[in-house]
Amino acid sequence: MALVAGPLPHASGQAIPAPPTAMSTDAKTSTASMEKIVSLCKRRGFIFQSSEIYGGCGGIWDYGPLGAELKRNLRDIWWRTMTREREDVLGLDAGILMNPAIWKASGHVDTFADLMRECSLTNKRVRADHVEPQDGTVLKYSAAHAPSGWRWDRPITALLKNGEHIESFRKRVRALIAQNAGEAAGKPEEIELLDETKIDVVAGSVDFHPETGGLLGEARPFNLMLKTYLGPTATEDDVTYLRPETAQAIFAQFKNVFDSSRMKVPFGIGQIGKAFRNEVTPKNFTFRSREFEQMELEFFIKPDEAVEIICGEVAPWHEGADLSEPQPNWGWELWHRYWVDQRTKFYQGIGLGNVLEYYWQTPEDLAHYARACVDILCEFPFGTEELEGIAARGDFDLGQHQKHSGKTQEVFDEDLKNAAAKLSDEQKEALIQKRLAAEAAKTKGSPLPEAEVRAWFERLFKGSYVPHVIEPSAGLDRMALAVIAKAYDEFEKTDDKGKKETITVLRFHPRVAPIKVGVFPLLKNKPELVAKAREVYALLKKHLNCFYDETASIGRRYARQDEVGTPFGVTIDFETLGEKGPELQDTVTLRHRDGGEQERVKISDLLAKLLPLCS
Repeated sequence: MALVAGPLPHASGQAIPAPPTAMSTDAKTSTASMEKIVSLCKRRGFIFQSSEIYGGCGGIWDYGPLGAELKRNLRDIWWRTMTREREDVLGLDAGILMNPAIWKASGHVDTFADLMRECSLTNKRVRADHVEPQDGTVLKYSAAHAPSGWRWDRPITALLKNGEHIESFRKRVRALIAQNAGEAAGKPEEIELLDETKIDVVAGSVDFHPETGGLLGEARPFNLMLKTYLGPTATEDDVTYLRPETAQAIFAQFKNVFDSSRMKVPFGIGQIGKAFRNEVTPKNFTFRSREFEQMELEFFIKPDEAVEIICGEVAPWHEGADLSEPQPNWGWELWHRYWVDQRTKFYQGIGLGNVLEYYWQTPEDLAHYARACVDILCEFPFGTEELEGIAARGDFDLGQHQKHSGKTQEVFDEDLKNAAAKLSDEQKEALIQKRLAAEAAKTKGSPLPEAEVRAWFERLFKGSYVPHVIEPSAGLDRMALAVIAKAYDEFEKTDDKGKKETITVLRFHPRVAPIKVGVFPLLKNKPELVAKAREVYALLKKHLNCFYDETASIGRRYARQDEVGTPFGVTIDFETLGEKGPELQDTVTLRHRDGGEQERVKISDLLAKLLPLCS
């Protein structure tokens, strides 16, 4: 399938829609609710709540047979596209546990935390920056008690929102108290609130929980790292962390990969692996989970100063710039745009092209080390949210690990050394002054002192530098959810008797569909049909994930496969056996899910026809 790059978004911060997906269908796709998606996923074996028989484990999900296949397909497509089909990207598979010094160097230990506030009624936590302003009347109770003798002796403060009836408010407060107290409090309606007092009337207050209305405590940092112990003893000396991201493993192994592979900058290292974060508010199915899988690429490039020395100039970015083939004179900006373009093509190739938007982070949004970052957004059933981030990270990451480990992360470039040797002292000084001016103009972070800038250029003129990084980072679980939501379609169908039935179809792109082909004998009580169908199934199974089904009517079997997103159905019928003429013998009916067209195909031609469509 030909992939066409769409127009890139502008750096204005405005979201710009991507072009339509390369896969087209006549069917009108409806927007599925999360409830319908969750129900379908559980019913048909895509995704289950982890430890469900024990009440579940919040923010953790298990992938069933079809979900495992879907994730594997997405994982394989990403790996093939980002590493195997490229000469400039290598693969890595690093361990989940690493030396905790890595997380100190990266800043995670000290800064990887959210400011949280806790509800005084329920102990529910909410991010301080997620509290929307509210208007209403603040009411306070001295205590609460129940006929059982149970007492709540702490003061109770909550917000009566404007427009809310006082009795509804009291009912809500009693229910929340009962929820927090458990069985000891008895029935919520039996709880008596004592000494109701009006405290204040507020407008635009952010001191009350957006769901419960309970008074929020002071903001406290909530660490997102999952702590564990490495070794047989559980002492502070044995503390380590489950990795919160996969990127740092790539940075820590950069020199080993570079030295062992004999690669030259620019080149990348890709990894797919599990990451763990102590999410405070896991929500929306797999979108925000405590255990997730990342598809990470760190692409290492020359500093712009090195490009300028070697090539004489750094190619400027402009609208309409050709991003199809990287050039030696590209600086960080063109490389960043190039990877936005590459990732756009990837999403178009799996059928997500027409649900993408882009947001270029403003200077205020950027991390202090980042030069640019674009969020690729996707339309989920619960709103437009980030699917992938592509950041120009400078040399911060490798520089931090060089500083904290004491091990050099510099590379040597013979072309750079030779080009620098030809520069005059005036040309070298002009480069230094240009960098000093850029440092002085920084709006985030501290500018480098002149002495450090000059020391850096001294190493650069000798051919050594720490590479800069462009980082496309995508979440596999988010991608799986996006693909399912995009594929979901439902419509009403009226049968021959006038009865209406709701039909559900997952219109997966054939590349990502968990099952590629359903194989069906027309009738299960005809041994000749069953035997031939089994023969066809065995032929296809070696190359494509197939499903064999001989139960119920053929229409019902088609419907079952449509519901799980199978793009093709192969029916073995009496024509296959030659009962309606030798010209149709050893042919099958190939049904296309989208559009429902059917065609006769020779069994010997099936693989040649299906493989290009599914790969």
